[in-house]
Amino acid sequence: MAIFQTPSKPMLTPCVGICRLDADGLCEGCRRTADEIARWTTYTDAQRLHLMNDLLPKRANAAHHD
Repeated sequence: MAIFQTPSKPMLTPCVGICRLDADGLCEGCRRTADEIARWTTYTDAQRLHLMNDLLPKRANAAHHD
């Protein structure tokens, strides 16, 4: 009997390994808030995709225009 179970598929994540919060409270790498990062494992794939495809790119674009 296995003690640890391997996930059936990898979790969707925008993480790029640059994990620092900026002055606005957004991760410098993926643009998620600390709350989104903390709750990421509780989100459904649909919620993750919504963030990754809709919200995070807008935040990234806004950061480049400041």
